[in-house]
Amino acid sequence: MPTWHLHIEGQVQGVGFRPFVYQIAQQYQRCGWVNNTTDGLHVVFNGEEEEAETFCHAIIGQAPVLARISNYRLKQVQATVFDQFQIVHSTPSGATNLLISPDFALCPNCRRELHEAGNRRNAYPFITCTHCGPRFSIMQKLPYDRETTTMVSFQMCECCEREYNDPADRRYYSQTNTCPDCTIELTLAGADGILHAGQPDELIQEVVRHWSDGKIVAIKGIGGYLLTCDAGKRESVQELRRRKQRPAKPFAVMYPNIQAVRREMLMDELAEAELLSARSPIVLLRPQPGAAPSICREVIAPGLQRIGVMIPYAPLFELLLRAFGRPVVATSANISKAPIVYEDDKALEELRSTADYLLINNRRIVVPQDDSLVQFTPLKKQKIVLRRSRGMAPTFLQSNTHWPANSILATGAQLKSTFTLLHQQNTYISQYFGDLEHFDTEQSYRHSLQHFLQLLQARPERILIDTHPDYAAAHYGRQLAGQFGVEVEAFQHHQAHFGAILGERQLIDHPETILGVIWDGTGLGDDGMIWGGEFFTYRDHTFRHCGQWEYFDHILGDKMPKEPRISALSASWGLSGAQTSLRSQFSDAEWDLYRKVLQKGSAIRTSSVGRLFDAVASLLGLIGRQYYEGEAAMQLEDLARAYVDRHGSDHLPSYLPEGDLSGCIPTKAILERVLQDLKYGIAVDCIAAGFHFTLVQAIAKVAGEEQVKHIAFNGGVFQNSLLVDLLIHHLGGPFSLYFHEELSPNDENVSFGQLVCHHIANKKKDLLPQNLEAHVLSNSR
Repeated sequence: MPTWHLHIEGQVQGVGFRPFVYQIAQQYQRCGWVNNTTDGLHVVFNGEEEEAETFCHAIIGQAPVLARISNYRLKQVQATVFDQFQIVHSTPSGATNLLISPDFALCPNCRRELHEAGNRRNAYPFITCTHCGPRFSIMQKLPYDRETTTMVSFQMCECCEREYNDPADRRYYSQTNTCPDCTIELTLAGADGILHAGQPDELIQEVVRHWSDGKIVAIKGIGGYLLTCDAGKRESVQELRRRKQRPAKPFAVMYPNIQAVRREMLMDELAEAELLSARSPIVLLRPQPGAAPSICREVIAPGLQRIGVMIPYAPLFELLLRAFGRPVVATSANISKAPIVYEDDKALEELRSTADYLLINNRRIVVPQDDSLVQFTPLKKQKIVLRRSRGMAPTFLQSNTHWPANSILATGAQLKSTFTLLHQQNTYISQYFGDLEHFDTEQSYRHSLQHFLQLLQARPERILIDTHPDYAAAHYGRQLAGQFGVEVEAFQHHQAHFGAILGERQLIDHPETILGVIWDGTGLGDDGMIWGGEFFTYRDHTFRHCGQWEYFDHILGDKMPKEPRISALSASWGLSGAQTSLRSQFSDAEWDLYRKVLQKGSAIRTSSVGRLFDAVASLLGLIGRQYYEGEAAMQLEDLARAYVDRHGSDHLPSYLPEGDLSGCIPTKAILERVLQDLKYGIAVDCIAAGFHFTLVQAIAKVAGEEQVKHIAFNGGVFQNSLLVDLLIHHLGGPFSLYFHEELSPNDENVSFGQLVCHHIANKKKDLLPQNLEAHVLSNSR
């Protein structure tokens, strides 16, 4: 009988694929074997040609829900007769070529068993199966097997071993399998660092008592430690803010279950499905009007309408929250701007001043990750990823992009940093790291990047960086290029943003012109200025910088992004009425000094729409200094949203002057009209809504002047759910609009965009006649 080889590539390890193939083989009475290797999953079996094709289609068509297949090949090989079907041990097989599975949230079957009286895993805090549990966070090597993860430290008991080898069991070949008899150990430590062992149920009850007493408990989760406290105790939340040095930035809240979320939050089907998914991120939700809150909203998310909500994604949290019966604050265990703490010894050392108690387990974390964060716009239900990390990273599957076969590393941006690695035509986008200006964050970035290269056995053949010479990621990229002896290629920040949306939405080879609207806080422009309000066109693999917001002075360095009042003073400089709105926000000394700086003029100017949001928020009296990035913009959005909720989206004021723009949005003229309305006593929520609508009109006017039908949006400004709703409402008819759906619009996508820009530049070279030299200009105005 002929023998066939089916090779499947993609996210096929750690998703229950081998046990699934075994079951299908029994169903179709095929003999042979299946195994994992470093280049995917292999199935070798006997059958006639028609039987082989039927068997193959059954495997591909019914693949496990957590699998993501990027490619498969079926071919006939030298005949070998098999008398049974079996799973054989994983083996390395040449170059690593597979997608890496993320960590998966607690599945419904394990959740049921967790609470099932008489089940041997009843109340077991580390229950998992082939459909849930840690994957990426515990992975030390590939291919994925118990001995290549930190589970290697745990010897299965006889019962677990029997399940592991039973084809009829849900835990057949489950690499994270443990039970109370071969348990991962829990210990509780006080601030003195002394560990106290105990039975899981006893320690869980102790944590519940500590929460009830107002204490702060650090708990080791899947990607690192979380700081937790009773979300209904104002004093506890305020104390957590003091210790974490986080005076205003919102905290996430973990509810005991989805029913508790329904009682207190407005939640549509999309948001509920996201919370219940294997990704199980934090989802931004608005409180249910009239519902009695069980949390202190005003201290959890000061000045904001939305709360970051999650449900227990790990069995330990499931047991803790079920026992407590009320929501808890759950925030990354770190001091503000530092990376999440994930190593036990560091937790005991660094968290003793932040947490009263630490709940520790001895399953080691290899790859630290924050919780992912998403939102859905209230009106149009557009998904916006705000942080892509646990449950989402690191694999990014694109079936229609034909990447080059070489290995390329893109190092990304300075803020909200990530890196992207192209290897064996697979795209890996790392988890979120944060601000690389913080030393510990940079070290975490470097550690994870090195782990990735080792995991995939990858040696970059080219390294891509940002054009800003002082970015830590660019500096490290140049260092690695010297180490590997490869070339470095730099890409402008906002062009990389445009590349990212072109790449995700499969627009690289689009036949028509696409307008790219790239708005954010900062990025070095081709002219040496700080860009952030840019328009590009893209056609025939060529970028053209076709417009931007009018420049205003960038003064006082890093002080300006932290103090919206300074953006307001600079952007409105010379306008009557600005002094009346702003004078009270400055001391006499500040007022005299800052005005002298502006009179002298700055060598550095900015077109940043992020700073423009800051300016308007300050002019309207919302905020003069912000405690965290985006605070002013979020307050302005919430104010405008309240107006739109009452009055609708169709009759909003506009501050955009009449006439042609000629590629320059008149910042000062818009602010002059804002100040006039403020002087005439127009309500500030109406002005805030009008400002948002003005941005929509500006985009529509540029699109008309460029005569395009397709508009792609990127940059941190498009985390604004109201702006996205208004864009879809007003421009979704005449234009095709493209937003990120799997990646975040903030700087997390810059590393992927650098890869796309490199790919586009190479495609353009390939299309040019060989006797012509290619010249690609970022700014052709």
